[in-house]
Amino acid sequence: MRLATFNLLHGRSLTDGLVDPDRLTAAVQTLDADILALQEVDRDQSRSGNLDLTAIAARALDAPEHRFAAAVVGTPGEQFRPLRHDDDGHGEPCYGVGLVSRHPVRSWQVTRLRPAPVRSPIYVPGPRGGLILLRDEPRVVLAAILDTPHGPLTVAATHLSFVPGWNAHQLRRVVRALRTLPAPRILLGDLNLPAGAARLLSGWRPLGRRPTYPAAAPRVQLDHILADRHGLDRLPPVTAVGTPLSTISDHRPLVVDLG
Repeated sequence: MRLATFNLLHGRSLTDGLVDPDRLTAAVQTLDADILALQEVDRDQSRSGNLDLTAIAARALDAPEHRFAAAVVGTPGEQFRPLRHDDDGHGEPCYGVGLVSRHPVRSWQVTRLRPAPVRSPIYVPGPRGGLILLRDEPRVVLAAILDTPHGPLTVAATHLSFVPGWNAHQLRRVVRALRTLPAPRILLGDLNLPAGAARLLSGWRPLGRRPTYPAAAPRVQLDHILADRHGLDRLPPVTAVGTPLSTISDHRPLVVDLG
């Protein structure tokens, strides 16, 4: 069973700045994941051709199960609003996370995470960059209970806040939410935390330790696949870990093979 998590940067290539559905398809096909968590995912955004990026990823993997969970309605960095309920925002541009599975899904669960209550100083590189005060966005956790050859498995995708301290608070909230679902449990996503902090704050075991950001020459691991120690013995052992360079995004995907 192959697990992967990938911050898509809404499918954009750093080479030409474009979002090409064929290039996205090829990038996802290369991962050949049985379970794929996606972050920075667009649906109906003009910047990404009004595409449904989660659906494209599912078709690329020939995966029968997929779902997109919007964190906001609107465009991050421009104008957006939180979702009022899970089916809000249809017909409007949305942004959030996705989860794709080749295994059947018994049920889905969405958990919403509040943004940091104050604007936070963030350094933006580039000639027009510098230290700016940025408003945090709401976040979302998308979990699924799967039927796999190894038995029931809970998997979840998320993308936590960039605000130091607040992302730690969110991670503890995520762990509490997932503990209500059956073990074994695996969390996949961009946690905006380095590996040591993610392990200590969650108490969960990292299944892969590799730097994932920035893509060209990774120095830090922001993207993680963590397994709850409760029920971990029911999963096959890790046999391979990779962070292949992709044609899209400023992150590298993290790929873990079990068994």
